[in-house]
Formats: sequence, C-alpha cells, structure tokens
Amino acid sequence: MMSRSYTNLLDLAAGNFAALGPSGGGRRRSGSFGMKRMPRVMTVPGTLSDLDDDDDEQAATSSVASDVPSSAVGERLIVVANQLPVVARRRADGRGWVFSWDEDSLLLRLRDGVPDEMEVFFVGSLRADVPPAEQDEVSQTLIDGFRCAPVFLSPELNERFYHHFCKRYLWPLFHYMLPFASPLSPTTEAAASGDGGRFDRSAWEAYVLANKHFYEKVVEVINPEDDYVWVHDYHLMALPTFLRRRFNRLRIGFFLHSPFPSSEIYRTLPVREEVLRTLLNCDLIGFHTFDYARHFLSCCSRMLGLEYQSKRGYIGLEYFGRTVGIKIMPMGIHMGQLQSVLRLPEKEQRVAELLQRFEGKAVLLGVDDTDIFKGINLKLLAFETMLRMHPKWQGRAVLVQIANPPRGKGKELEAIQAEIRESCERINRDFGQTGYSPVVFIDRNVSSAERLAYYTIAECVVVTAVRDGMNLTPYEYIVCRQGIPGSESAPEVSGPKKSMLVVSEFIGCSPSLSGAIRVNPWNIETTAEALNEAISMSEQEKQLRHGKHYRYVSTHDVAYWSKSFIQDLERACKDHFRKPCWGIGLGFGFRVVALDPHFTKLNLDTIVMSYERANSRVILLDYDGTLVPQASINKEPTAEIVRIINTLCSDSNNIVFIVSGRSRDSLGKMFASCPKLGLAAEHGYFLRWTRDEEWQTSTHTSDFGWMQMAEPVMNLYTESTDGSYIENKETALVWHHQDADPGFGSSQAKEMLDHLESVLANEPVAVRSGQFIVEVKPQGVSKGLVAEKILTLMKEKGRQADFVLCIGDDRSDEDMFENIADVMKRNIVAPKTPLFACTVGQKPSKARFYLDDTFDVVNMLSSLADASDLDPITELDDDLATSVSSIDISDEPPRLGNRRDEGS
Repeated sequence: MMSRSYTNLLDLAAGNFAALGPSGGGRRRSGSFGMKRMPRVMTVPGTLSDLDDDDDEQAATSSVASDVPSSAVGERLIVVANQLPVVARRRADGRGWVFSWDEDSLLLRLRDGVPDEMEVFFVGSLRADVPPAEQDEVSQTLIDGFRCAPVFLSPELNERFYHHFCKRYLWPLFHYMLPFASPLSPTTEAAASGDGGRFDRSAWEAYVLANKHFYEKVVEVINPEDDYVWVHDYHLMALPTFLRRRFNRLRIGFFLHSPFPSSEIYRTLPVREEVLRTLLNCDLIGFHTFDYARHFLSCCSRMLGLEYQSKRGYIGLEYFGRTVGIKIMPMGIHMGQLQSVLRLPEKEQRVAELLQRFEGKAVLLGVDDTDIFKGINLKLLAFETMLRMHPKWQGRAVLVQIANPPRGKGKELEAIQAEIRESCERINRDFGQTGYSPVVFIDRNVSSAERLAYYTIAECVVVTAVRDGMNLTPYEYIVCRQGIPGSESAPEVSGPKKSMLVVSEFIGCSPSLSGAIRVNPWNIETTAEALNEAISMSEQEKQLRHGKHYRYVSTHDVAYWSKSFIQDLERACKDHFRKPCWGIGLGFGFRVVALDPHFTKLNLDTIVMSYERANSRVILLDYDGTLVPQASINKEPTAEIVRIINTLCSDSNNIVFIVSGRSRDSLGKMFASCPKLGLAAEHGYFLRWTRDEEWQTSTHTSDFGWMQMAEPVMNLYTESTDGSYIENKETALVWHHQDADPGFGSSQAKEMLDHLESVLANEPVAVRSGQFIVEVKPQGVSKGLVAEKILTLMKEKGRQADFVLCIGDDRSDEDMFENIADVMKRNIVAPKTPLFACTVGQKPSKARFYLDDTFDVVNMLSSLADASDLDPITELDDDLATSVSSIDISDEPPRLGNRRDEGS
C-alpha cells in the first residue's frame, strides 16, 4: 500500500509538491520547482539506462560522450558534496568572477590519498549567487580550470532544501534533538526568524528535488563504466537512489560526516525507511566511529529486518544479493596545509604577542562554531566552577573562547548566545582583577594564522560539545603544539613538546585520543575537576600524552582517510560486472538485485515441455511461503491448491511430496483430502507416501531425553524475552523470537545458541539458528536427505526419475537444492534428467531458478496439472506402492555433516 511518505519519486519528479508555505500543508500546486517527470523502473534485467525515456537517453549519451575530458586511463573519482571546495568572488568592477581553491576545505585535501592515475572531479554548489545569465560561463570556467561542475539551485529551493530541511530538521535530529515544537505559522515572528519544528513535507520534497539537481549534474559528466562516485554528508542522502536507478552497476560510496543517531531517535523520522533504503543503494557507507555505524546497523535491523555480518575485519549488509560495506574511519587533518600556515611570519608575530599578553598564565582554549550543540556555555560554567573549587587558579588561569560566527539562525541560537554573553560577564565580574580577565571571548572571524597562534600558546584545549560528528580542533592543536621540526620558535614553546586535551565523550574524535581526559560535559563539577587536572598535570605526563597523540594524528591524516576509503570502495565493487542485476521498485523503494549468473526465472514453457516428455517425475514442494504466503493468517490450503495437487497425484507418472517443517498431525489434517499425496513432516523425520499408509521415521533415533535438558534452557530465555515462545514438536524444539524486540531477541538467540550447544554437546542433536528461531533437532534430519531418500528408493525399484522439480522459500529448503544438484553425478536419477530447483523470490540461493511469489508457484503447478494425463484416475504402480510400504527408509545410515541453518 502506498503511503503519504512520498516514497514514490514519480510524484516528486512530476512536480506534485506542496505549496511552499512554512506549514507544509494545504493545497498542492503542480510544478512548484519545474521538475520534469522521471520514467518508471520495471523489473527487467540489464542496464537501467535502457529503460529511460528519450530525454534521459540523450542525457546518458551526453554523459558518456561528455565535453568533460576524463583521465588518460578512463578512471575518475567524482566527489559530490553540497558545496564545492572553491571560493567565488565578484571582480572589483562587477564584471565576471574570480575563483580560487578553498584551502581550508578537507574535501579538496582528500585528493592527496587518491592514486596518481585517478583524476578527481568535484560536483557541488557554490557559496555565491550566480545570476542565470552567467551560469553557463561560470560552469565552463570551473570545469576547464578547476575540474568542478557547479550545481545551481534557485534561492527559493536552496532555502527550503538547505536552511529548512537540512539545517533545521535533519541536522538537529542527527544530533539527538527531537523536534517537539510544531511547525510555526508564517504569521509569527518566530517563523520569520527561521526557527524550524516538526517534519515539513514540502521541505522534504524540496530536499528530494535538490538531490535530483545534483544527480542531473553528475549525469552530465559521468562515465558510468569507469568512474567512481563518492557522495558526502546528510545533504545528499537521496542522491544514491537517483544514480542507482539510472546506472545499476555504478560504483557509489557515501560518507556521513555527522553523527548517526540511535534507532530510538532515528525512528521518529517520518521518511526513515526511505532514507535507509537510499543509503543501501551505495556500495560502501562510511562513518567516523563505530557508535555511528552501530546505530545505522541497528536501524537497518529494526526497520528493514537486515542483519550484518563481519568477515575478516569487514562489516557488510546483505541487501538483495548485494553486499553493502560499512566503513569505520575517522577523518584526519591535512598536515601540509597546517604546517604551511605555521611557517607564516604573521603567525610567528601573533605568537609573540600572545605570549607577552598571557605571560605567567595557564591558558585554556576553546575553538567552536556558534551553535546549540557545541556546549560553549557548559564550558564556561565548568571553568567558573573550577575557579571556585580551586582558588589557586584565580588570577592565573585564563579561558580563551573563540566562537566562530553562526552559520544558522533562530531563536534557540539567539538564546544560547545571550546565555554565553551573560556567563562571560558574570565570571569576569566575580573573578576579574586589574589587568586580569578570566574569560577572553572572541566572537568574530579569526584568520587561520591567528587561530593557530592561539593553539601554539595554549596549555590545554577544551571541547565540551554535547554532540558532534568529528571535530578536528584537538588534532589541529596537537600539530601546532608539535610545531615544525627545525623552525625558529619562541623559547617558551620550543622546548619539550607537550599538550593536554579535555574532550567531550560525545564527539567523533574522542575514541582516537586515548590520552585525553574525557568528560561528560553535562556534569559541570566533573568537567571542572578535569580542567584542574589537565593544567596541574606533571610536565612529563603531558609530554608522554602529547607524543602518543601526535604519532596518531600525523599518520592518520586526511590522505590516509581517503586512501583507505577508496581502497575499500574498490574492494566492495569488484563483483559489479560479474553478476546480472535487476532494477526493481519505484521511488525510494527502488533497489538493485544482484544474482548468480546462472540464476534465472523459471520459464513456464520450458518446464511444461520437460514435464510432458518425462515418464517418471518427482515433485517436492515446501508449504509455508511456497504454496501459501508467509504473511497469510489462514494457513489452510485453498480449494484450488487441493485440486492442483490431486490432479498431479492422479498421474501415475508422478510422485508428489509436501516437504515441510510442520508436524505430521498438522500436515495430515490439512491434506486429508489428498489421498495420493506424500508427506514429509518435521523436515523429513516423519515420512508417509500416501494417506492410507503409516508414518515412518527416517532415522533409528528414538531417545529424546535431550528434550528434558533443552526445554528448561529455552524456558529460561522465554521468561526473560517478551514476545518469544517455544514450539514443541515431536522430534524438535523451536524457540521463536520474531515478536520480540529485534535487538534483544537477536542477542538472546545468540546467547541461547551458545548455551544449548554447551549443554547438549554430548547429545545426538543439531542446534541451529534461523530466521528468528533457534531449533534443536536430531542429527541427520534435513529436507535434503529426505529428497535424496525418495529419489534413491525410486531408482532401487526401477522407477528412476527423469524429471525433478523442487520448490521452497527458506533456509531449510536450501538443503534440497544442494542435494538434488548432486544426484546426477551419483546416477541417482536418469542421465540428462532436467533438475528444476526453484526458490520463491529473487534472493541469493543454491537453486538455479526462481519464481516471484506464491501466486507464480500455484500458476506454474496449475500448468503442469493441465499437462498431466487426463484419463480416468489410475492407481499408483502396485509394485512401487507395495515396496514403499514394506521398506524401512532408515536402512541407510544418516549422513551427518555441515548443513545450512534451517528454519521451522
């Protein structure tokens, strides 16, 4: 069912947007932003560009035969970010533009980690309002001179996309701030000031449209066969789906530079699944810390039912046959750029002035952007508390706080600024002396040279952000305190290198700074003690901690970060051109399904033709998820299914079995009206060839004393896991946790698995985990073995099968697929027997064929039934029936060994 979450990009692409009022409600108008319609994506294999309309085909052609020259080897890295690493300025005479690289941009510096033979091309917007008449000229200048393709957004769209949705909704949410306030009326003063509120759908639509403009610019310059695309940050989270829709084999990486919130916070996002799915259209997703990655994985588990696996140090999510890599790598600084500023005469002059100004003082330094999450006032309160608790620092300790001008606006920000000013005035009034101000507050733009001069003379840097993505301030401080080897510096800073850090535990760089004093900035008293400890610490300890930090910062710079990400992106994409891919779904539900090259949809004409030619057929069918949908509440077979099965069974050339994990009583009752149908219950432990025969067992096992040992363990976990329950079968125990909390249920399942394996180590049982289950059953029991038994018995009695059809949908059915793939080599079936192992749904499987759903399965079986002999019903071959009823099917010792996990 389609929801109002605008998962369907077709509506967005057609321009059916809400009116641009701040409330986001009311009437809708067509073409608010002049967006053209995008084509539908069908479930057809191949390259997605083949499916696009004429306009898109022209765009695709221009992307390959672009005027933008590619590198000599044809391989490029296209870096897509909200803003280009370029500074644009109007000429003094107002005619034309002057462009230069933004030396402070770390995106520019990531080029240092890119292989020499790979060209780097940037796509993003400019921090300047370029009139439409000049945009073509500016674009060509940037492409020719800077290898940059600018994206131009209208002021109206940019306001809704960046200032409204990104900065006032996504950014606070990703920093753990829930939007409790309702959207503000356009008539209120607060609305005019730009304060945001709850989710505004018109702003979300603007966000999607802005991402589409970035996509269109990428299409203009990309060579999809050779290029890599690296998308940066939360501004462009919708971009991967646009790109994947157009080029299903494109190599896409994404790096999030902000925190990723816990699932309890993230789940409040109305478009939560859409955002997760568009990120999963990437090949590699990067985060600064394991905490951020863990939160993302938890969201994928709780909201999409996806579980991650860690293999040889790499974390991956299986998503429709594709493995989406998860990269954890904190960003570094650019050593060369910092050291070049450290060499400037302006910096040396400023250091001398600051040393003279703060002579005899212990300088603590804070350098923060002015926003609601940097905790500047918490820092001031902690410093004030330190001065009260440790009076010895009154007159000796100075806190210099550099507050960069705010990039946003709003009443909350204004309140924070007023609070900061009030704290500064109070501290200086209470503790200030003639010639001594405890707090030096700088709320203006500070040049790089001046900022680094403050780093150089500071004894301790303090970061008390309540939430921050990375924060490279401590890294810059460490490099400045190290200085440049062999340079002339003031004697006060040219001795043994030392530094101290007090950092919030809620910032991304905290885990990598093991020598820093980590604090909870909300605990003012503890932070105050940390400040005292930092400036009171022995010189030797400061030197040791500094040395440890400098070794890490100097080796894990921005080049190391980008090189590592690109290497992992190449590794994640190595199978892109080996597997066939299908593009499926609409809007943000679109995904690419990657399958084995030999995995194809079962052709109805082919199987009917093989069926008609055969004289001894075996049909093995799973039940739940194969003949009836898993989600169906009524699990009873329909009259149509019963009719089809009876028709197939009435053909004397057929042996038809239902092979299920259900109990024999359940299967016997459901198929009581199918006298000739064979049943294999509890994964084949119980077997019955016709309704009138007795149930047989597939092994000699009759001792189930292990159940007395296993059930108390399962009861223990059931009592402590709300929503779980135990299913008691005759030969197995199954613990279900699909209705429990996903994270807790999965954790309990792993713990139970270890517990049961330990308790039952000496028992003849197998303990397996499956889809929301943990199962204990006798060894040597599986659907694969029962399939092999049936085929072997037919061969022994002269009815060697020359047609085999096996259909199932879950893990336990994979045993059947695996075993029948091997029967030809062992001559269990006739030579050249067509083997149709078929799974339900397009997903990785050991089967060679698939059908889309249970409807397709029933339709295919109906076609086979129509092709059967329609003469009056004949009795099953008397010799075979007699031999079946008299043979103990457990006469062959059970084959033990590694089996796939089995569901119930």
